[in-house]
Amino acid sequence: MNKLAEMVQAQLLAAIDNDDLVLPTLPEVALSIREAAEDSEISVSALSKVIGRDAALSARLIKVVNSPLLRAAVEVTDLHTAITRLGINYSCNLAIGLVIEQIFHARAPAVENKLRDIWANSLEVAGISYELCRRYTPELKPDQATLGGLVHQIGALPVLIYAEEHNELLSDPVCLHYVIEQIQPVLGDKILSSWEFPEQLVKLPSQVQDLDRRTDKVDYIDVVQIAKCVSQRSRSRPLAALPAYRHLGLPYGTELEIGELLEARNMLR
Repeated sequence: MNKLAEMVQAQLLAAIDNDDLVLPTLPEVALSIREAAEDSEISVSALSKVIGRDAALSARLIKVVNSPLLRAAVEVTDLHTAITRLGINYSCNLAIGLVIEQIFHARAPAVENKLRDIWANSLEVAGISYELCRRYTPELKPDQATLGGLVHQIGALPVLIYAEEHNELLSDPVCLHYVIEQIQPVLGDKILSSWEFPEQLVKLPSQVQDLDRRTDKVDYIDVVQIAKCVSQRSRSRPLAALPAYRHLGLPYGTELEIGELLEARNMLR
């Protein structure tokens, strides 16, 4: 690690400890959707009105429903039908995840490009997480797994916003990448905690990094960890060697049908 990386890492960790680092806030529409989701009696029509306030979000949900992975015989063209097809819980979690895309923007082109790359990878991991959960973990909800995939790198946001104000970090891509890798797990946990995310997801950004993590029962961190490994073009270890692979009860002695899972990565694009 070079001196610049050491200095930036020390500054960011001190800012985190002192609560001086400005964390991104959850967009207003996401708060409205979460509030609606807490009403166990909410109707599809009522949820359609809440989500329908954001035209771009409505269009994204309709696009997801018409993706090859979910598409039915008849194309869906309206939000009410899309929510009916997805179900209220899945629609809410997916909508909240997609709203978060709105904060993945920056002024500096270099930061904007990095944010776009991170978001594209998050979409890919979310799509694979959905399919893994749907196929192999009936005790878990695919919508929660999808949301976990969408936010697993959320901690990179404050680091990149910091980089916008510090040209020396912005002009050194290797250093920037290193600092993001080191800092984003702890920041991710902090952000999801401040956003009052479900307990099963709030420690996901840090724990998904631990490839030797062992638990008594399968959880969403296992799902996102395997999805993340599947999405990577190169891996340090075979999938079947990871404890999470065994937690999910995935095929022993042979790796997953990677090609089929990779088809799921485009579900949210």
